[in-house]
Amino acid sequence: MGEALTSANTGRRGSIVTNPSTWVCSPPEYSRDLQEDIYSETSGHFRDMLVSLVQGTREEGYTDPATATQDAMVLWEACQQRTGEHKTLLQLMLCNKSYQQLCLVFQEFQSISGQDIVDAINECYDGYFRELLVAVVLCIRDKPAYFAYRLYSAIHDFGFHNKTVIRILIARSEIDLMTVRKRYKERYGKSLFHDIKNFASGHYEKALLAICAGDADDY
Repeated sequence: MGEALTSANTGRRGSIVTNPSTWVCSPPEYSRDLQEDIYSETSGHFRDMLVSLVQGTREEGYTDPATATQDAMVLWEACQQRTGEHKTLLQLMLCNKSYQQLCLVFQEFQSISGQDIVDAINECYDGYFRELLVAVVLCIRDKPAYFAYRLYSAIHDFGFHNKTVIRILIARSEIDLMTVRKRYKERYGKSLFHDIKNFASGHYEKALLAICAGDADDY
C-alpha cells in the first residue's frame, strides 16, 4: 500500500482511492473504501501518514527557498525529539510540501546536520512508520531509484519476493523500467538482468527477463 501511495502522482493516487480495482492485480470485488480500510487495519502515525497520502493535499510546484532552512530545522528536531508531536510535524511536512520544496529542505537538512535525511530517519525511527517515511523521501528524490531499491530488497533481502518483483516490473514496464534498471546497476553494481538470472529459474525466469527487455549486458 505504501508503495502505491508514495509513488503515484496526484491523478493516479486519486484513481486508486476512488476506484481501487484500477490498481495492478486488484480485481473488482476488492473495490472498497480505501480510507476506511486504512483506519481499520493500521494504527498510529503510520495510519495517519497513509491517510494524509490518500487525501492528496500536497502542494504542486511551489517553492520558497527562504523557508527551506526553517523546514529543515523542523525535520532535524523531529529526528532528535521523536515525540508524538514531532512525528506529526514530520508526517505533515512530507505529505503536504511540494516535491520541489522538499528537495530544497533535504539539502538544507544535510547542511545543518551533516547527515542525509534517509540515514537520519533510519537511525531515529523504526517499523512501518520508518519504512513509509523512507519511501516518501526516496520517491521525492528519484522515483526510479526507489523502485530499484525495492527490487533489490525483494530479490536479496526476502528470498526473492515474487509478488513484489512481478508487480514492479509490470507496473513500470511502460513507464520508466529502463531507467529503473539503470539506477539498479548504478547503485548495486550488477544489472537487474544478472540478478534475475541468478535468483530465478525456468519459465518464471524467462518471463521476468522478457518483461525487462532492452540490452541485457548493460542493465
